[in-house]
Amino acid sequence: MTLLKAAFHLASPGGRRGKLTTFIFHRVLPKPDPIFPGEPDAARFDQILGWITSWFNVLPLDVAVERLKTGRLPPRAAAITFDDGYADNCTVAMPILQKHKLPACFFVATGFLDGGRMWNDTVIESIRACRDSHLDLTAIDLGNHAIGSATEKRAAIEAIIGRIKYLPVNERLALTEKLTEAASASPPSDLMMTSAQVTELYAGGMQIGAHTVSHPILARTSISEARQEIADSKLFLEKLLQTRIGLFAYPNGKPGGDYLPEHAVLVRELGFDAAVSTAWGVADSNASVFEIPRFTPWDKSRLGYATRLLKNCAKQ
Repeated sequence: MTLLKAAFHLASPGGRRGKLTTFIFHRVLPKPDPIFPGEPDAARFDQILGWITSWFNVLPLDVAVERLKTGRLPPRAAAITFDDGYADNCTVAMPILQKHKLPACFFVATGFLDGGRMWNDTVIESIRACRDSHLDLTAIDLGNHAIGSATEKRAAIEAIIGRIKYLPVNERLALTEKLTEAASASPPSDLMMTSAQVTELYAGGMQIGAHTVSHPILARTSISEARQEIADSKLFLEKLLQTRIGLFAYPNGKPGGDYLPEHAVLVRELGFDAAVSTAWGVADSNASVFEIPRFTPWDKSRLGYATRLLKNCAKQ
């Protein structure tokens, strides 16, 4: 056993003391993105999966949850997840997962399938496509931004998304449409999966989970609206795949900010078996299976990546 593998064996024992490390990804790009160099591309994802397979026993998420509940996790237990439903999950990520013989669960926001686009991607792609060196959005209360370089574009995108993120869904959409007009941009309509690609993922041995319809901040919606968002996404996927959907991911996923305890209760009442958040940490015998933490390091080196994962295993 290698030194790092032995360290994970100590940090993440099996059985009743078992801990589940759950990785979270969103996209795997065909090639590096100069605006978002931290977003994994195919080569980087392949490298990361190589590290994961050398350190962890990767399980399908539903199997991991069941073994967590019954105290039967193997040492160094892990699961891999993706959020939102990007097309590159099917075209780029799945072949690499299959190469490494690894399962993953893909949480799909169903309202964006078949030509839809998430509001944050409208922001990103509008800024990317804008040919000007400055973009004045003061008329819609989104600031005045330098966007002449990749670094400036990223800073502008992050600032604008921060201003819009917690607005009601309709307000977010209206603002992003005005931004697109101001940038004289035509964002792509093929960023998200088609229904056929979701089916292809499932046929390829991957798990599919629900992620609401329109990706609202549940804590900013009424309980009735949250119920409909969650239930409708579950129903859509069950009809599409002709199978029961038992796993859910909270949009944005920060406990207390993006979703509240009553939403975890709601998810259970709607017939899900487990749900994942974006809180850092690992799940142990004391964790609620309706608030499973997830974490993925951003370090570039093998040692740095492993060290941060080991620290995450120790997080309580």
